[in-house]
Amino acid sequence: MARRRGWGGSPPADDAEAARRIVAAAVELIGRTGAEISIADVAESLGVIRQTVYRYFPSADALMTAAAIASVDGFLDRLTAHVRGLDDPADAMIEAVVYTLTEVRQTPHLGILLSSSYANLHTDSLTSDEAQAFGMTMIRRFDVDWAAHGYDEPALRELVEYALRTMQSFFLSPGNPPRGDDELRRYLRRWMGTAISAQAEASAQGR
Repeated sequence: MARRRGWGGSPPADDAEAARRIVAAAVELIGRTGAEISIADVAESLGVIRQTVYRYFPSADALMTAAAIASVDGFLDRLTAHVRGLDDPADAMIEAVVYTLTEVRQTPHLGILLSSSYANLHTDSLTSDEAQAFGMTMIRRFDVDWAAHGYDEPALRELVEYALRTMQSFFLSPGNPPRGDDELRRYLRRWMGTAISAQAEASAQGR
């Protein structure tokens, strides 16, 4: 492990602790500024040189992703509480999309990659393997009996992809003026809700 300087006079015990502290510093900076951050910003906040941060994160993009992942658990807990009691697939997914769009815009740790210039550089970020895994974790927390509504594993994965692509379109182009929550719910009910409900109807007809 390379010799470290700075760290507020308390160097990390190992590489794992160093990476955790770098991510924590990034999360704190993003939350305070609500904007993109650089490797230099994080290094300065920790009292280390940029090369120290680069040892663990090769780019600002990698660090931003790590900061977003560090914020996921808390977001999932809040989302789960928000949709608790919704056992209809369309109701749960529509509310989840509306909540997520609002939360990401208000929580820089989750949304900075999607609502700023990073999104323009990485327009596939919402449909990456990591995003798909996150989406599957999210919907499995819902109070929905997916199997009873005709959703097997492949169908669930396609539903997650569909929801992620829908959210991505609103992240990149929210509209002028953007729809309010109630307007967005009506829009999603008409189009997304119809598509989601069709899966259950098709499954019932095939029985």
